[in-house]
Amino acid sequence: MKLLVAALESELQAFPAELPGFDRLVTGPGKLKAAYGLTRALDAADYDEVLVVGTAGAVDDGLDAGVYEVSAALQHDVQDLDGVVGRHVSLPSHVQTGRDGHTIATGDIFVDDADAVARIRSLGGVLVDMETFAYIWVSQQFDVPIRVLRAVSDRAQDGATQIWDEVVAACSAQLWQRVRGEYAL
Repeated sequence: MKLLVAALESELQAFPAELPGFDRLVTGPGKLKAAYGLTRALDAADYDEVLVVGTAGAVDDGLDAGVYEVSAALQHDVQDLDGVVGRHVSLPSHVQTGRDGHTIATGDIFVDDADAVARIRSLGGVLVDMETFAYIWVSQQFDVPIRVLRAVSDRAQDGATQIWDEVVAACSAQLWQRVRGEYAL
């Protein structure tokens, strides 16, 4: 059995309510809700894989609209005791999915600002979201393989919060098409 995970129900709106071979989990937005929700699910049942789907902002101008595989995540909203941004005092600076793909920067803020985009780029992120680091880290603690697919919803610049509401349905449809094809559903 696999676990299909999203932060928001709206990110799954194009998906059928029941998928053969998958349980479904909506955690809520942000790192704490993501960690709590996924921990509870993985503690309660055995899964072969965690499949995360959802939206992300693009902070790399080379990324067009579409669905991207995530290979690694970092936290853009933390710093260590020496003041190094992107390094947590007790967590790894990066977590890996074990797949080829792109690096996503996770933080508990909705990025809608050119200065934040520049900072995230300097850390190596090309996508930005609010949950992926937590999902990967928790999956690693339970030794469950994880796959993360993110659909670009916006450019994480001024006005991104307004645009996201308008495009989440299209992103969900793109994600469902990719999942349906790759998992033969």
